[in-house]
Amino acid sequence: MTKASDLRQKDVAALENEVKDLQRAHFGLRMQRATQQLNNTASLRVTRRDIARAKTILAQKRAESAK
Repeated sequence: MTKASDLRQKDVAALENEVKDLQRAHFGLRMQRATQQLNNTASLRVTRRDIARAKTILAQKRAESAK
């Protein structure tokens, strides 16, 4: 689980990389679930929320830089 305070310290490029990494991880977990290899299905929820958290902070940073 990624904390919002850790994400706020990163710049826009680092946040974009973080979102991409989280999306890759989420895709891997979805494939594991589809092939019945995923034991902890709650990890899907956690990664989905981490992606949302990172995207929200990324949007906030972009809005600040646009001002």
